[in-house]
Amino acid sequence: MKVDNAIIMAAGASTRFAPLSYERHKALTVVMGEVLIERQIGQLKEAGIKDIIVVTGYLSEQFKYLEYSHGVRLIKNPEFATRNNNGSIYAARSEINNSYICSADNYFTDNPFEREVSDSYYAVEYTDVHTEEWCVSVDENDMINSVRIGGSASWYMMGHAFWDEVFSKEFLSILEREYRLPSTRYKLWESIYMEHLDVLKMKARRYKQGTIYEFDTLDELRCFDTSYVEDSHSSYIKRAAKVLNCREGDIVNIKPVVENDTKTIGFDFECCEKRYRFLYADIIPNLL
Repeated sequence: MKVDNAIIMAAGASTRFAPLSYERHKALTVVMGEVLIERQIGQLKEAGIKDIIVVTGYLSEQFKYLEYSHGVRLIKNPEFATRNNNGSIYAARSEINNSYICSADNYFTDNPFEREVSDSYYAVEYTDVHTEEWCVSVDENDMINSVRIGGSASWYMMGHAFWDEVFSKEFLSILEREYRLPSTRYKLWESIYMEHLDVLKMKARRYKQGTIYEFDTLDELRCFDTSYVEDSHSSYIKRAAKVLNCREGDIVNIKPVVENDTKTIGFDFECCEKRYRFLYADIIPNLL
């Protein structure tokens, strides 16, 4: 079947990517000389997918240029601050049919997209070591029949998915029924899928290890793009390095500091075997 469009979810705040995500949306991070979301849009267009919808929320104004420079459509998720990514699916529900469902912060070394797709699928990669990602088991037809969080020697969900018309109608019907339940608010769309495997049929599409990347933290990004070791592209880290008289690359193991479970007010980090806290206006040594 021909792919109708692609939905790229770019509404979340990506707090684990602190402090880069405080100043610029994670999807707009430059990796290996390319903006993450621009690279993904280019790969979709290269595959013949012209109708691309970006669902925004946090720092939504930073995506406006894509309408003119890349010809995408923008949809605002009004509940981005209070819901998980099921809110972005809900915001774009009228557009979803035979659709790619993508995350704006994925980096694909090879173009994974196609103009025609035969079945609904979720991209998976294999790992021998333990992972906290969502690991899948499949039947003889590669249909996913169980999902568990964490495992080893397993195929795990990583990257994009494709929903055909049948899957889309069934999923959106479930989402409509469950959307206002308090328990749904904090669920990933994948959690809803996992709870309804009996009716939501999706295959595992295998990709070789090292094809799909997702950088949850600055440390992970530095492993892939070493230019970030000496230049973090963050005014906060530059300021911390100046105060501590250290290299930017010495500032590692960064964790967001969150107030009242919602408001990010700074970040903790390690430098030269000591822990510090950056609270915008000050840096407090040896706090942790």
